[in-house]
Amino acid sequence: QVQLVESGGGLVQAGGSLRLSCAASGRTASSYGLGWFRQAPGKEREFVAAFSWSGRSPLYADSVKGRFTISRDNAKNTVYLQMNSLLSEDTAVYYCAAGYGSHVRTYDYWGQGTQVTVSS
Repeated sequence: QVQLVESGGGLVQAGGSLRLSCAASGRTASSYGLGWFRQAPGKEREFVAAFSWSGRSPLYADSVKGRFTISRDNAKNTVYLQMNSLLSEDTAVYYCAAGYGSHVRTYDYWGQGTQVTVSS
């Protein structure tokens, strides 16, 4: 079992920045990669960013490349999502997940989500 807790969401103006955090814990938490997904109202959950299987090269959705950066602190089992140049289109509930790849189906554990709202 893996437990995930997101934090750092909030309300920001377009062009602003925000950093999300996800803390992972559990008996086998170190066996999983960590990634970020988001879900806007009326839309399906979509991939945002994650580390590759090797943990050495990050993956990003085309919509956030150049604006978002994923990072991690392995000692703390924590992953971060630095979001810059935010757009109203980034408004969504952001979820931390444990698994691998860039698809919802390959992630086994999910946090409760944190709301990010970007005003225009």
